[in-house]
Amino acid sequence: MPIYLEAKNVLDHMFNACLVDQIQDFIPERRGFRIHGHSTSIRLERVFWTVLDTMSEELEMSLPELIVQIHDQCLVSNDKNIASCLRVICIKYINIYS
Repeated sequence: MPIYLEAKNVLDHMFNACLVDQIQDFIPERRGFRIHGHSTSIRLERVFWTVLDTMSEELEMSLPELIVQIHDQCLVSNDKNIASCLRVICIKYINIYS
């Protein structure tokens, strides 16, 4: 069932196009990983996990392997904030490959 709003701007249009079950994409989800032997948990909205799962499938690697690779390459420019790094990578992936 779509959410119907009067489309006054681009945000209204995007939410108007959302289905009620797509609201789940906004819910944060925490997942645990081991990065170079250290346990960590990463909290991202479900929509970002969906993009990361797609990326790992396309690259033929597991999600933990993808997370480690992004961690190692991204932290050069974004010290210690892996969640932020993952969000940016997801947006860049969507902009370039979708």
